[in-house]
Amino acid sequence: MLQFISLVLIGLLVGIFVISMGGGGGAIYLGVLTAVFNLAPASAASTSIITALPSLAIGSWLYYRQRQINFHLGNIMLLAAIPSVIVGALIAPFIPTKVYNVIIGLILLILGIQVLYKLRTGSKPTTTNTSKTLPTIFGIISGLMVGVAGLSGGGPIMAGLLLMGASMIQASATSSYVLVCMSVVGALTHLSGGQVDWAVGISLMCGAIVGAAIAPKLMTKFAVGRGAVILNIIMGVLLVFMGIKTLLN
Repeated sequence: MLQFISLVLIGLLVGIFVISMGGGGGAIYLGVLTAVFNLAPASAASTSIITALPSLAIGSWLYYRQRQINFHLGNIMLLAAIPSVIVGALIAPFIPTKVYNVIIGLILLILGIQVLYKLRTGSKPTTTNTSKTLPTIFGIISGLMVGVAGLSGGGPIMAGLLLMGASMIQASATSSYVLVCMSVVGALTHLSGGQVDWAVGISLMCGAIVGAAIAPKLMTKFAVGRGAVILNIIMGVLLVFMGIKTLLN
């Protein structure tokens, strides 16, 4: 019973955080499942993707109701990301872990620094209403992260949207939309492997669903003005932290 309550509370906090930050929470779920609940890496990866999917779907639907999703950018990213997920899954066995960590770590680090730099200088973000290049690049990076390592891929999508001129709430909404579509592909793949720990996953899922339902409402109140600046700083610092952590693995 204590484990169930702990999982629900963790899921609640993670659900609020990842939907607010536009991420799938793959890295956070993986960390909790492996470090706290001692799941094997393969089982943790499968369970994290299944756990994140319902909360992402609910968060995306609520953002859609608020008309915050930029489908133009989101669909361009999806068209690049989904094939990259498949390619990443196929080439994953042939990529040395160290090489992967260095590449992804540098990407996350650079993206985080760019987000923070734009806030510091106050420079105008790049607009991409007429260009498909940048959203395609960020979609490919995200898809490879999902396919190769089983991560959510939310970091590059969120950072890319912020750098391309989306507001914090629009970036969170559009990122959630992109990730829910990619997670469906990942979930179908992992379900066939039969390594999902349903006892742990369902408990986390219950909390995450409630958190995802709360997050969009919180964003409409706090992701404006000074609140948006603070959330951008958190996102930039988080990307830098994840990049350094990945490089050191």
